[in-house]
Amino acid sequence: MQTTSALVTALIEELAKLPGIGPKTAQRLTFYILRSPAEQARRLAEAITQVKESIIQCSVCYNLTETDPCPICANSQRDRQIICVVEEPLDVLALEKTGVFKGLYHVLHGALSPIEGIGPRDLRIDELVARTRANTDPSANGDDEPVSEVILATNPNYEGDYTAAYIAPLIARPDLKVTRLARGLPIGGDLEYADEGTLSRALEGRREL
Repeated sequence: MQTTSALVTALIEELAKLPGIGPKTAQRLTFYILRSPAEQARRLAEAITQVKESIIQCSVCYNLTETDPCPICANSQRDRQIICVVEEPLDVLALEKTGVFKGLYHVLHGALSPIEGIGPRDLRIDELVARTRANTDPSANGDDEPVSEVILATNPNYEGDYTAAYIAPLIARPDLKVTRLARGLPIGGDLEYADEGTLSRALEGRREL
C-alpha cells in the first residue's frame, strides 16, 4: 500500500540523483519545498529551467557562460599568454576568488579515468593542444602573442596527476613553460573545497614539469 503521493515520491527520487544527496536528504529537501511558499518553489523551478536553457560552453575556454566568448576570455586585461587548465567550471570559480591569477582558463570537463571509461576524446584536450599551438608560426601576422605558459591545475589526486602527465608531452615545445600547482593542496582533494589562502600559495609556488 502506497502511503506517499506519487508526485512526492517522484520528486524525492529525482533529488536523490543529485551528487551528494542521499535518500534521507532528498526527503528533507522535498518536504522543505512542500512547506515553502508557492512563489519560492516557483522561483526555484524557473531558475533551474533558465540555467538549462541559457547556459552554454564558451567556444574558447569551455567554461560555462551566458555569452560567447565568456567574460574572462573577452576581457582584454587578462594575460593571454598564460592558460590555466582545470577539470571543472567550479575550479575556475575557486581560483578566481584568490584574485591571484590574471591569465585565461581551459576547462577539460573531467579527468582521465580508464577505470570509468573516460578517455582523451571525452575531454577538451584536443582543443587545448590547438590553443597552445595558435600564433606560433613566425610567418603569421596575428596580433596575439603565442601562449608562453600552461598551468596544469588538475586536482591533486590519481586522476588529476594522470591527466596532467598525459597532457604535458602533447603541448611540449621549447618556448612553452608547463607547470603544475604546488603541493600546498591536500593530496586526494578537489580545488573547489580548498580555501583561498591555500590556492594562492599553490598558484604562486607552481613548478615547471
